[in-house]
Amino acid sequence: MKLDVNTLFMVTIYVEAILGLLLLFAWAQNMAIRAVCWWGFAHMIRAASVVLFGLYGAAPDLITIDLANAMLFTAFAVTWTGARVFDGRPVEPVYLVTGAVLWLLVCRLPVLANALDLRALLASGIITAYTWLTAYEFWRGRSEQLVSRWPAIFMLFSSGALFLLRTPLVKLLPWTPANADMFNSVWLTVLSFEALLFTISIAFILLAMAKERTELRHRTAAMVDPLTGIANRRAFLADADALAKRHNGSPRPSSMLLVDLDNFKSINDTFGHALGDRVLEVFTASARDALREADLFGRLGGEEFAALLYDTSSEAAVAVAERIRLSFAAATSDVDGNDVAATVSIGIAHCDGPVLEVPDLLAQADRALYFAKERGRNRVEVASLEMMRAAAARKLTVVAKSAA
Repeated sequence: MKLDVNTLFMVTIYVEAILGLLLLFAWAQNMAIRAVCWWGFAHMIRAASVVLFGLYGAAPDLITIDLANAMLFTAFAVTWTGARVFDGRPVEPVYLVTGAVLWLLVCRLPVLANALDLRALLASGIITAYTWLTAYEFWRGRSEQLVSRWPAIFMLFSSGALFLLRTPLVKLLPWTPANADMFNSVWLTVLSFEALLFTISIAFILLAMAKERTELRHRTAAMVDPLTGIANRRAFLADADALAKRHNGSPRPSSMLLVDLDNFKSINDTFGHALGDRVLEVFTASARDALREADLFGRLGGEEFAALLYDTSSEAAVAVAERIRLSFAAATSDVDGNDVAATVSIGIAHCDGPVLEVPDLLAQADRALYFAKERGRNRVEVASLEMMRAAAARKLTVVAKSAA
């Protein structure tokens, strides 16, 4: 089969249609990511525009050039809209058809009726604008940790630049002398082949982005507490275990803070569960302000939280705990217009040894927390040898009473 523009047109029609159907099928499997639907229709519209381009010479120029280009611009606009939808931005119906309307209006001007080079530059400029806008939308959402976002940005920017240079590049090589027909241009064949490779590559990258986002959301749902937005128990313990391994290789003083909101049930009973949830959010914000970014912080369940402070002395850990306690008490003096006056009790366990055992450290912090509750709440207690002896004595007393 001869690799000329006509052959590439036929291949492009099939490829665009198949890619469009593939993306629409992927969207049907997970309709939560609506951008995939937009991208699928963009390929279908592009396939239709190529069909009209292929009728050049057999149908009026109004159809094979004007209408075909208008549909092509709309396809790129739909791709851009899909990028906006992907990152939660609204659809812009006016800009969705701006390129097509501009093209159809300008083509009616007598001065451009036979100015093929100017019309080609205008067409390339419209496609480049939509392509770069798509790259910009993905760039704006770069805070989301999607690896596939970066090759998409690079490819879209590069392809847009190449579209902008398409007319100057065609001028570098004259039309084939034996036939002045545009379809025999060597450069047009090369650039058409590049466009085909681009459309295949970008379709799979966009599909990979959608798949990566779905997997990321599943992982996030499994590891993040939905109310407070911090690590849940599973994630906190996993991160703490990873930190313990690092500690074992390079020991640093570390402290575990176990925090419990005092009389939280009475807060729910008095103000309602909705305000109780707000109190949990207020505590999370207060604790985050007192902790460093490197500190681990998570919700173990209910009104119980934990923080693991690496490379922190016992005195510094107590100071952090006191900041959390005081700032939370101040913040709850007015929660949505209610004087909740909530407080917290905090237990601290410190590790200076070469091995950091997370379960043991949590158990010690839990004893210190129990002691803080026992001594009146709204206080910070540090696990100590005396405290452990007292806990053991209480346990023996309970056992003795049970035996009696």
